[in-house]
Amino acid sequence: MSSTVTAAASSGGPDAGHAHGHGKQASTAALVVGAIGVVFGDIGTSPLYAFRETFASHHGAPGISPDADHIHGVLSLVFWSMMMVVTVKYVLTIMRADNGGEGGSLALLALIKRTSSKAGWTAPLILLGVFATALFYGDSMITPAMSVLSATEGLQYVFVDPAYGFASVPSAIPGQPATPGQMIVPTAIAILAGLFAIQSRGTDRVGKLFGPIMLTYFAMLAVLGVMHLTADPSIIIETINPLNALRFFEDDGFVAFVALGSVVLAVTGAEALYADMGHFGRKPIGISWLTFVYPALMLNYMGQGALILSQTSPEAAAALVKDPFFLMIPDIVRVPVIILALFATIIASQAVISGAFSLTQQAVQLGFIPRMEIRHTSASAAGQIYIPAVNWALMVMVILLVLFFQSSTNLAAAYGIAVTGAMFIDTLLLAAVLFSLWKWPLWKGLPLVIVFLIVDVAYFGANLIKVPSGGWVPLLIGGIIFTLLTTWSRGRELMRASMTDGSLPIEIFAKSAQNSATRVSGTSVFMASTNSGVPSALLHNIKHNKVLHERVLILTVHVRGMPYVDESERYECKNLGNGFYRVTIYCGFLEETDVPKLLSTLTLCDGAFDMMQTSFFLSRQTLLPSSKPGMAIWREQLFAWMLRNAASAMAFFRLPTNRVVELGSQVEI
Repeated sequence: MSSTVTAAASSGGPDAGHAHGHGKQASTAALVVGAIGVVFGDIGTSPLYAFRETFASHHGAPGISPDADHIHGVLSLVFWSMMMVVTVKYVLTIMRADNGGEGGSLALLALIKRTSSKAGWTAPLILLGVFATALFYGDSMITPAMSVLSATEGLQYVFVDPAYGFASVPSAIPGQPATPGQMIVPTAIAILAGLFAIQSRGTDRVGKLFGPIMLTYFAMLAVLGVMHLTADPSIIIETINPLNALRFFEDDGFVAFVALGSVVLAVTGAEALYADMGHFGRKPIGISWLTFVYPALMLNYMGQGALILSQTSPEAAAALVKDPFFLMIPDIVRVPVIILALFATIIASQAVISGAFSLTQQAVQLGFIPRMEIRHTSASAAGQIYIPAVNWALMVMVILLVLFFQSSTNLAAAYGIAVTGAMFIDTLLLAAVLFSLWKWPLWKGLPLVIVFLIVDVAYFGANLIKVPSGGWVPLLIGGIIFTLLTTWSRGRELMRASMTDGSLPIEIFAKSAQNSATRVSGTSVFMASTNSGVPSALLHNIKHNKVLHERVLILTVHVRGMPYVDESERYECKNLGNGFYRVTIYCGFLEETDVPKLLSTLTLCDGAFDMMQTSFFLSRQTLLPSSKPGMAIWREQLFAWMLRNAASAMAFFRLPTNRVVELGSQVEI
């Protein structure tokens, strides 16, 4: 399958959702609710742990004292981080760089590939984009572990009551946990295992509940915050005052810089706004963020700060800052709020898992990942897919992370570096789009890029301090996946070059084959990875069988760097004479490569296709590692392993099993 990325993209984001189960005609209100249910799960669960971790002791630096100056400084940092990273960078800027309505690092890659012929500087950017994709997989492992573990830890503030079922801890100041701490990890693992186990059933039905649940959850965040803010409304003014954030760094120096690595936990999930843009559109996501999600989050963070400042003794404040979210909940509603928070973390995890499925599908279509079994779990929603290999690999890694780190505090050391790394790369890719695609003048684009880079470098640098304490985990995962992605992409490129090098031109072959083979009735389709040369399956068929059908199609499925291809540009057919046709079918990276279905609408090659009279011939290559220049031997061996374990082309292209013939060949790269 060809994986050339030649995007045809727009320069501005969509104003309505794409047809991923929401429908183009869906109302803005419905899309806003849907976006709240799916897009903001990760960033919405940050209040459970972000504020707490900022005041904790990390990496040899002492914990921050929960006094008024530090509370105001941290809250100001959270407010302006959300303003600069989420609002200005993603909602107002990056989300305008859509690829046919789709977002994400792969969309930016396609835009850059399409608009630039300067390979000298484009190639490094493409590698950065691939690394950002690899980091996303690390984030998709850490997010479920962190979110579910943090919510499960809230169960320590409730205990079984025979008369009620559950009751809250009587005191707002935590003593000994009422729920045994030993049950937190097993409970989190059980929830996560159940979540991954139901993925094969699809999320279409469950997804309809996401919006209302998350609406209730964000409303709960806002109400809890307002309850404590009423005692000291002045904290609102102190929060939006940027001088408090600057004073925090002036007074505490390195300690404040270390704390920045925890403040960034408040904006984890910001990249999901861009990645999920194709599902809901830029406008609904922007509306839901600015009018509901952002205010609800800030009200809750300010409420946590007000709760701590309301204490009359430093000891009480120090006790509260260890878990302010759960301790701000009134006793009478503690249990339902904790359960609601647990549901929110499950939804956040579900969104990340679904995102990993979607990203994998795009990467397969664009040629960065081997073919995989992709199951569609909804007849009406194209975006509802399930990839078994990705699902079970994620489950194993998530459970291992929970077992290894044991608590959300420990896991916080690993959380953030993958996200900040991806945000930093997004800014570099955005710079290329601003100046190469949109042709912004330097005076207009450079100040914006510089501001984004300063913020990204600060957060990424603060998270680099976490590397010895657990930050090495996402970097290691990202490095391994980056190696796999680049090895597969480079290996396929070398294999295609080896197969077409010195190949007989198809026009000459079509003339010579007329006299060297017996023609029989029917149609034969020879799948080819490139639209030049003669497929090895066709050569082997002539050599061994000496038979050709009356109509011979040499078919290449070419995936463009856009989500969908217009039907008027779907097919390209060239009549080679003697019943031979060179056919190219163009698909978008979010479209199914269902070859029989696509052929059923093709009328350019001497009539319609009858599947019962059509045979499909596939080439199955066996790689022979060699000393040829191209890749190191260990990468060739890795590529050979990936090639052996790739899903069958028959299943990937939805070919009828009783109409397929596979012919093997050996290839050196």
